[in-house]
Amino acid sequence: MMVHCCPYCRWPQRQLALVLRHFLTCFPKRPMQAFGLAVLLGLPCSYGQQTRIWFEDISDATGIDFVHCDGSSGDHYLVEAVASGLASLDYDRDGLIDLYFLNGANLRGSHYDPPPTNAMYRNLGQFTFQSIGDIARTADAGFGLGVAVGDVDNDGFDDIYLNNFGANRLLHNNGDGTYSPWESDVIACGEKVGGGVVMFDMEGDGDLDIYVANYIQFTYDSPASEFRGRVVYGGPLLYPKEKDDLLRNNGDGSFTNVSSSSGIADAAEWGMGVIAFDYDADGDTDVFVANDSTKNFLWENDGHGRFTEIGLLTGLAFDHRGTPQGSMGIDVADVNGDGLLDIFQTTYTKQLVTLYENLGNGFFEDATLRWGVGKGTYYLVNWGTALADFDNDGDKDLFIANGHIHDNLDDVDETVSYRIANQVFDNIDGRFMIDVSARAGPGMRVLESSRGMLADDLNNDGLIDVVILNSRGRPTVLANRSRTPYRSIQVELVGTVSNRSAAGSRVEIEVAGKKQLLEMHCGKGYQSHFGSRLHFGLNAAEQIDAFRVWWHAGSKEEFRSVPMRETIIFIEPQ
Repeated sequence: MMVHCCPYCRWPQRQLALVLRHFLTCFPKRPMQAFGLAVLLGLPCSYGQQTRIWFEDISDATGIDFVHCDGSSGDHYLVEAVASGLASLDYDRDGLIDLYFLNGANLRGSHYDPPPTNAMYRNLGQFTFQSIGDIARTADAGFGLGVAVGDVDNDGFDDIYLNNFGANRLLHNNGDGTYSPWESDVIACGEKVGGGVVMFDMEGDGDLDIYVANYIQFTYDSPASEFRGRVVYGGPLLYPKEKDDLLRNNGDGSFTNVSSSSGIADAAEWGMGVIAFDYDADGDTDVFVANDSTKNFLWENDGHGRFTEIGLLTGLAFDHRGTPQGSMGIDVADVNGDGLLDIFQTTYTKQLVTLYENLGNGFFEDATLRWGVGKGTYYLVNWGTALADFDNDGDKDLFIANGHIHDNLDDVDETVSYRIANQVFDNIDGRFMIDVSARAGPGMRVLESSRGMLADDLNNDGLIDVVILNSRGRPTVLANRSRTPYRSIQVELVGTVSNRSAAGSRVEIEVAGKKQLLEMHCGKGYQSHFGSRLHFGLNAAEQIDAFRVWWHAGSKEEFRSVPMRETIIFIEPQ
């Protein structure tokens, strides 16, 4: 039997009353240690009960009438349960963040009329949106799963890659408010079941390549699964694994599938979320893949587009028990202010979410228990996620989108609810995270079966809002009304030598002796894309002491005593 002990004096914590007395004895002047131990044990603790974070559900007032369809017919095909993602982007370059929702399609036995399509909504300001899918020609009718946004031809306008069940598609932004399909068999990647997708510059040649995570080799003839007499969605282990795809941008409008020559075809698992980031800060971009019910991948880049899988070596393959997880969504940020990018990952029910803390020198540690971030997540199924500073206090908070896959078990399994409230965790001084969902406003009481989510400033007020795609329902739009006196700054990067989207470039700000670091990503979360404007909360600072930009092409810029502004645009010097 495992005995939990105090990390400071090794005292065994067997009874609640003795534990509370122990707090008073050991920690009279160390409230953060006492709070952390309380979170670890799941005990009540007054420290950190209040939060400035506050969300309001404004979905009905936005004009967004999109309804997600998973193509279900009652036969419980697994592809239904894992759909879909969404994206935020400024498609028309008017300074407002627009929204793009992925949708399912008719599967065998279903007959939705009209057939579902993806939907684009133009931001008109003040949380109002206009449906423009038909005008913009983005109403794709494929079975949408993952999406990434980036400027693949460096023309100044963001393109959209769709990772589908079936042929994938690349929608080219024409720069006039419309999109055109990028016709290519290479882009399609065959008839597969997609997962997440990212754009990144794998060899540093100044254009965006595309990593496509694939999930299962699906067949309609796979046997049905049952639980307590109910037909349910069977897991990925019932299906063969599917290798991922890597598409090299040739810079002339064409792509080449380099999965084999790059090394990423050397291994296959059930791929879900994916993010491309420089895990070891060596100047090139690596790829982390959250694989479902098996080990995760970390593909280390040699700088020339050749990859080696080192997930186990770095501590990212499994959780702290050495157990594979039902890994779903991913986000990356520096959560503790040490200048290293950490990884957060969502998981399946009866597993804890995982926070991998970057220890430096290429190693990570599962720090979930120490940070308290697993509290209240064990029975939930988590999908989309975002690390963002929701109260502008200078550290990254956490949002998790929840929803079970089983739509017919609420009355037979007390651990299952198809529609679940989402969660938000407040980062306490870069040392702990506390679940403040119950005190973070009426927007956190919405019950849906959520999948992808995004976090972006939709009304340019300096606060990060949240949009959630709900399976078989309308999206949830949460306006951030946080009661915070603090300001923020948003940074846009424009690459000239680097890729135009500046994917892989980093920004560090220094405010009142505290540093914050973010990296530009094209694709993250669960099958989604967001955060093309880097957001930094400034706490009570009156000025930014230093700004540092590391461009992906290798140059570095540093600025001192930067004036306080709402948005700063950095253009890479040639």
